[in-house]
Amino acid sequence: MIKRLASCVREYKKPSLLTLGFIVGEVIIECLIPFITADLVNQIKSGVDLSVILQTGLILIGMALLSLTCGGIAAVTCAKASAGFAKNLRHDIFERIQGFSFQNIDRFSSSSLVTRLTTDVTYVQMAYMMIIRTAIRSPLMFIFAITMAYIMGGALATTFVVIVPVLVFGLLIVARNAMPAFRRVFKKYDKLNESIEENVRAMRVVKGFSREDYEKEKFSAAAENICKDFTKAERIVALNGPIMQICMYFNMIFVLIVGSKLTIESQGVKLDVGQISAMLTYGMQILMSLMMLSMIYVMITMSTESFKRINEVLLEESTIKNPENPIFEVKSGAIDFDNVNFKYSKKATKYALCDINLHIKSGMTVGIIGGTGSSKSSLVQLISRLYDTTEGTVKVGGTDVKDYDIKTLRDSVAVVLQKNELFSGTIKENLRWGNENATDEELVEACKLAQADDFIQSFPEKYDTYIEQGGSNVSGGQKQRLCIARALLKKPKVLILDDSTSAVDTKTDALIRAGFKKFIPETTKIIIAQRIASVQDADLIIVMENGGIAAQGDHETLLVTSEIYRDVYSQQTNGGIIDEQ
Repeated sequence: MIKRLASCVREYKKPSLLTLGFIVGEVIIECLIPFITADLVNQIKSGVDLSVILQTGLILIGMALLSLTCGGIAAVTCAKASAGFAKNLRHDIFERIQGFSFQNIDRFSSSSLVTRLTTDVTYVQMAYMMIIRTAIRSPLMFIFAITMAYIMGGALATTFVVIVPVLVFGLLIVARNAMPAFRRVFKKYDKLNESIEENVRAMRVVKGFSREDYEKEKFSAAAENICKDFTKAERIVALNGPIMQICMYFNMIFVLIVGSKLTIESQGVKLDVGQISAMLTYGMQILMSLMMLSMIYVMITMSTESFKRINEVLLEESTIKNPENPIFEVKSGAIDFDNVNFKYSKKATKYALCDINLHIKSGMTVGIIGGTGSSKSSLVQLISRLYDTTEGTVKVGGTDVKDYDIKTLRDSVAVVLQKNELFSGTIKENLRWGNENATDEELVEACKLAQADDFIQSFPEKYDTYIEQGGSNVSGGQKQRLCIARALLKKPKVLILDDSTSAVDTKTDALIRAGFKKFIPETTKIIIAQRIASVQDADLIIVMENGGIAAQGDHETLLVTSEIYRDVYSQQTNGGIIDEQ
């Protein structure tokens, strides 16, 4: 895990190493200052000349400025290194998510992925910042200060050896008791983000049902849970202060009492005033370095949970991978399902699709109908390898879809999913998701075919109209038509509309289908619909039920052979005449 995360440092190795170098310089200088100060105190006591005092004073000022410079540069390089590390880490996580199949994404909720990309990365960034700066500075300061304390005070420095284990034990107890609360917080962050995400996405529904108070209570409960855990953890961690104060003042009193006694009894031979001053300073440095180490321990332990959560994403392997020698050309839009069985998870006991055998010629228009949960969407998602079959094969253009380069296949199979998504940006920018090099004329042509050009022309900015996030400033039918136009710009061999005209009136729906028949006759068109009118004129109609094909044929054939199709047709028509109003 550490090795994988360390690889995210990359181009920020230099500022990371520079931070370490300047920190070492800062620590060495800080440890030498008390030594020189103690010598100066002893010299003043002995009656040294003013020129010597001024000279030593200038040296101390120079050392202090140099130490400050080293610390300042280290702060800058540390900030650059930690921020760069976090940038690379977010990039790697996002890039990994982009390569996930639908099956991988199903394992993580969207709110959890957002938390990992934001909160978790922030904690890891803070841990990295402390590792390359404080985690180096504190041990070095501790070692140098102990060494200098023995040089200056001899046996008196043993007091630190006695105090250190007591302090370390107390700080470890504090950190150990605080960690469970910190760990619980991260999982609750997911719940909090989920509450926010659901509320924002479904704001119209919330207001439509006047459920604002309920949503406030749900959010408050999630926030309160996080607050309680953080309060408990911070209350425990706050004990670091009193423990440090007790050890620090005990050390000062001990050094002052014992040191003064030795100085008086030995007349300054064994220990002098300068050494006592230096011992107090080194004692403070030792204890402060230990306190910083305890903070590092707490921070790293907090971040460990974030490390693990991030690592789960980085180590997640896509269930759909390119073959070793992929095929980069889809010859036609012919589709074949041979003995296909499919389930969403290996652990699932029930298959979503069972015994699917289906053969579609290139250029055909195929309609798919069936009740909710009949696996219509599951069937078409196998064509573009959004999922892979559990058993059997799916072929496009006579070749197993698993043998194609994934990008090539998905560029040849355009899917307008059930949940239409538009992105913040202009209409042109959204349309060019289908083909980034499409000309303005091609955009207009696709929109005319999708019956979208008329309403676009009614906007003041026309094709430069800005689409809000999620397409919130256009209607459901307009959004569907824009998504269809976007798919058409790919000029696919296969076009799949997964209930993508449900928000469009029947007249516009008929015009879209007529346009398909006239202008893209060689493209295989698969239309999933709830309305018989949307599939009635298809070359082949497939009736789905319980994950299987209950019947298939043209409209007239199914009216005779399929009770399911006949019942749906009767329910949607008046005396056998389809209602076009």
